[in-house]
Parts: sequence; C-alpha cells; structure tokens
Amino acid sequence: MLTLTVACGPYDRVRPLFDGRVQVDGVRVVPVPLASEQSFPRAVTRAEFDVTELSLSSQLVQLSRGEAAYVALPVPVARAFRHGCIYLRRDAGISSPKDLEGRRVGVPEYGMTLALWLRGILTEEHGVVVDRVAWRTAGTNVAGRKERLALELPPGMDVRPLPEGATLDGALLAAELDAVLSPTPPSAFTAGDPRVLRLFPNPRAAAEAYHRHTGFFPTMHLIGVRRDVLARAPGVGRALYDAFCAAKSAAETEWEATLASSSPATMFPFLAEEWAAMRAVLGQDPWRYGVAANRTEFEALCRWSHAQHLARRVLQVEELFDPATLDT
Repeated sequence: MLTLTVACGPYDRVRPLFDGRVQVDGVRVVPVPLASEQSFPRAVTRAEFDVTELSLSSQLVQLSRGEAAYVALPVPVARAFRHGCIYLRRDAGISSPKDLEGRRVGVPEYGMTLALWLRGILTEEHGVVVDRVAWRTAGTNVAGRKERLALELPPGMDVRPLPEGATLDGALLAAELDAVLSPTPPSAFTAGDPRVLRLFPNPRAAAEAYHRHTGFFPTMHLIGVRRDVLARAPGVGRALYDAFCAAKSAAETEWEATLASSSPATMFPFLAEEWAAMRAVLGQDPWRYGVAANRTEFEALCRWSHAQHLARRVLQVEELFDPATLDT
C-alpha cells in the first residue's frame, strides 16, 4: 500500500478524509493539517508533501514556466467571494471601481489568487484597466510578507514593495495608499475606524449579483499531487479525486444532520436558513468538484493570469489536471 502525506487545511469537506471515515483506494493517508499560509510556501519552494493544497495562481505561474512540481486535481478545496476584500481610504475620492485607475493600491502579493480574481473582476465587470494602477505589496497588518514567486512584468508596470517594516494598514492610514486588496481586513477597518470603508458596501449583494451574471464561485485553492508520485502510481490521482469527492459528500451529509437536529451543535440560530439561502443562490452543489462543472471558471483564470503578466502564456484547462480526472 502506498503511503502519502496530505497537507491541507482542516476544512469540513476534508475532515472525513483526515479522520479516516473516507479511505483512498490503495493509499494510506498521513494527514498534515496546515493552514494555506504554511503549506503554500513549502509547496512552491521544496514540494515537501506528496499531496498538498495549492495556490491556484502560483500553480498557473509555475506550470507556464515549466516549474510545477505538482499536477493539480480538479478539487477546488477552497472558494471565496472576494467583493468584500477591497478597502478604501474614505478621503481618497474613490466612489466606483473605475476610480482605482491611477491610484496606489496595496496587496499582500501581486501574484496571489485573491489579486488575480479581483483584477479579473475589476477588468471584465467594471472596465478597470488594472495596468494603470500603481501596485504596492506588503503584509496587511504584519510586516515582512514577500512575493512567493518572482514576477516577470513588462516595462512600465508599477509594482513594487512598500519600504521594509511597512504594512498595508499603516500605509492606508498614512495616505500612502488609496486602497487595499486583502483577504484579511486591515486592522483599522476591523477596529471600526471611520477613515476606512469597503468599495462594495454590501459585498454579499455584489457577490450574489456577480454569481448570477457569471455562474462563478471563485476557486482559490486546488489539490496537487507531486509528479514523481503520479509517475510511480499513475492511478493515484483519480483515487484521490474520488476520495475528496466522497469526503465532501460526507461533510454535506453531516451538515444536513446538524441542520435537522432539534438541538444543533453550533451556536448559529439561523444556520438552517443560511444553508437554504446558499443553495437558493449557488445551487444544490455549491462546492462543485470536477473539470466540467468548473471549466468556464478555470478558463477565465488561465486567461487572466496571462493578461495580468503572471503566466507566460494562456494555459489550456487540460494542461492543469491529471489526465485521469479530465472526464470528471
């Protein structure tokens, strides 16, 4: 039996695989529950784990450069709408997405998946020419964050780090930035500082409208299998894909049981209503896995990655995934 380390966040849809309720055919899984902030650098720099959670954007870049140590599975293990992740300085004079052109906008990493998504949305939904933005990089609330992969930008692109020790939060308050794109809210916003607000005041409504228009539920992370593992065991990619699907199904069943309970185990009084509202907007299988169910979304990401000067070329969806999973 093949023994594989599997590094991934301990998501509800992964726990049945980690706790042994779901088995991988022919594989003994050694679970390594890690936050993506820890697993991503290790995947990119030294391919430490046999199977790992991957930054979708980093995978596209490395694949286009011929540097990808992993082959992805069509398992969007992490998704998130990001309309609520654009923060503004109130006095910056920004009232619409188009006003971001010509401004200084901070982001933890230019190449991160959140930034790939938001620039794609700003471009295609709001007509923003994102190359006209002056991009500044730094940690949102803690200094020291760097680009995970070296950038290969064309002449004239204004992308550079803030000075050593700076944070996006501090630079926004000091009027050194006009806006910030970040998955973690700037501390000033979290603290209720009136000087900082969101570009989209009602991000849920904006996200739902975006989904109705595009059908997208933004894919942030995939699962990857190291190439040498697939070379030794060509069928393991499909076995892992099937197991992740079974784990997701088990998690959904568990949620349904929780929602039907007369004494729910969680502290959310309107959880059942939220579950119903989610499915009303996103459909009966919101967390859909597989190539066919996500093809248009994957195609958009491939297109955006090249347009934003990250991937060296427009990748085809078939290049991203283990061939044994292309029929999913």
